[in-house]
Amino acid sequence: MNNLGITVIVSTYNKEEWLQKVLEGYKYQTYNNFEVLVADDGSRPATKELIDSFKADYPVPLRHIWHEDDGYRRQRILNIAITEADKPYILFTDGDCIPRKDFVEVHAKYAEEGYFLSGGYCKLPMKTSEAIDDEAIKTENAFDVSWLKQHDKLKGTQALKLNSGNTVASILDFITPTNASFNNCNSSAWKEDLIAINGYDERMQYGGPDRELGERLENYGLKPKQIRHKAIVLHLDHARGYKTKESLDRNLAIRKEVRDQKKKWTEHGIVKGEDK
Repeated sequence: MNNLGITVIVSTYNKEEWLQKVLEGYKYQTYNNFEVLVADDGSRPATKELIDSFKADYPVPLRHIWHEDDGYRRQRILNIAITEADKPYILFTDGDCIPRKDFVEVHAKYAEEGYFLSGGYCKLPMKTSEAIDDEAIKTENAFDVSWLKQHDKLKGTQALKLNSGNTVASILDFITPTNASFNNCNSSAWKEDLIAINGYDERMQYGGPDRELGERLENYGLKPKQIRHKAIVLHLDHARGYKTKESLDRNLAIRKEVRDQKKKWTEHGIVKGEDK
């Protein structure tokens, strides 16, 4: 196994109950050359208190980057996190996505120059999301289909991701009709490539800013690699009150421009300036 250094960037906003489960999951990873960087879009003090409580005996470096709550500025805090990452490879995920114990290891295994990785998730209903506790995460019961079904329904496509061994997962990744797009809950890329395209477009709100970043990575010359059945997280249920038609329409217009003009650089990213 390679020993690639990875920064796991976990985005969050006022979801301490879910973030607690996520941070618990990173305690039991089979890979250890990584750090966890919580990118916090202005959460209340309880989030910092939670992270501080984990720091005392956490198995890997755990850091918290926060800025003031001034509306939805997730892409801004993610850009700050990219620049603050200590490792050469960055794995993006969310504060409502519990990692399976081999999660970081899988990303390390398939990381390759000239590519970014597109992972998958098992979407859970609220009842199951609430039922998962520290013990279920530690024992990996939370990733057992029969255990999950004891609490609520689980769609067949979701169960398939959890039940697939490496050989079957490789076949499913090869034949899946789903595009290997960049998604914030489970994707990874080289830090130098993310810097080269100027990170996330900070004009974008909910609804596609991660896809847009991936589209610019492809315009830059990178190829996407599908690992949606190999790299698995449990996606905990939540409301999406920040989703608006206005933001979705604006995001679609930005993405269209990126595709039509084959843009690699955003002037609204880490560095504010003209196209390059």
